[in-house]
Amino acid sequence: MKKTVKKSSTRYPLPATRLSISEAIDLIEHADLKELGRMAYARKQELHPKGVTTFVVDRNINYTNICWVDCKFCAFYTHEKKEDAYVLSFEEIDAKIDELVAIGGTQILFQGGVHPKLEIEWYEDLVEHIHQKYPEVTIHGFSAIEIDYIARRSHLSIREVLERLQAKGLSSIPGAGAEILSDRVRDIIAPNKLDTATWIDVHRQAHTIGMKSTATMMYGTVETTREIVEHFDHIRRLQDETGGFRAFIMWSYQSDNTELKRQLPTLSKTSSNYYLRLLAVARLFLDNVPNIQSSWVTQGSYIGQMALRWGANDLGSTMMEENVVSAAGAHNQMNQEEMIRLIADIGEKPAKRNTAYEILERYY
Repeated sequence: MKKTVKKSSTRYPLPATRLSISEAIDLIEHADLKELGRMAYARKQELHPKGVTTFVVDRNINYTNICWVDCKFCAFYTHEKKEDAYVLSFEEIDAKIDELVAIGGTQILFQGGVHPKLEIEWYEDLVEHIHQKYPEVTIHGFSAIEIDYIARRSHLSIREVLERLQAKGLSSIPGAGAEILSDRVRDIIAPNKLDTATWIDVHRQAHTIGMKSTATMMYGTVETTREIVEHFDHIRRLQDETGGFRAFIMWSYQSDNTELKRQLPTLSKTSSNYYLRLLAVARLFLDNVPNIQSSWVTQGSYIGQMALRWGANDLGSTMMEENVVSAAGAHNQMNQEEMIRLIADIGEKPAKRNTAYEILERYY
């Protein structure tokens, strides 16, 4: 579905009050792109007046590619009896963490397919093993659908799963699996996935026990502008309730090797301008979410850098290993030195952070 946006020369003032859904839709569909950037950057400066732009050194570890959910937009998963199916051993995971620690990394992002047979004890053993062997590494892991399925598979409540994993050393959970928080869209692109209300409830339950999380959005499939803004609204409402989201990250659908592309071959790739447009409105709408990450992984380093002028205050992760979006055709890479240079090149102050957005090292 091609995204078309009518441009307007209207100069919009920086909102003095909270944006409504209709106002946000109007900005996405009609506002001048440069004007949106000005507004979002001004809001970013209000929230982060010292001009510090952060990044984290981490590694994605996909502990299994086996998944029963069969999301149509995913090119990473496989089924249990396929030749390429795997579940990493603890020794293989340790080797990956050793490489991360060697370059000064501080976080692992744990995500897998939704394995049909793994139960809570396997996850407890994994988290406990890593936390005891690598106490200096933060475990940020397991998306809402993984948590929900572990609960159902193990005959536990979502809260019980979160509490048991937290007791073993799980620090926070990522926002993956949100896609678009619209059940109409989800029924098309991922009909077996948890619904909007359950995704929200997993994060609510995490926040209730003091576990922080991030919020995400994958756009560029069959959603409307209103559904995008309603997604923002779901995040903002839960943040008003709990204050548990540390950051918001969004990225565009990557279509290579996906079932959705085969079913909807005319689905066109969204533009970089459209990414910046959505990013700016996200910064304006999500007035209670402190951090917005740039998605250089799907947009490339140049647009990733431009995103810092359109409202993002964090360049995200060096992502020592990435398997999911690369399986769908995105192959961008960046190391710590490149991140420092990109941030400094636009006159901002580079700093390395940890998962909690605490500054570990400054480069200015």
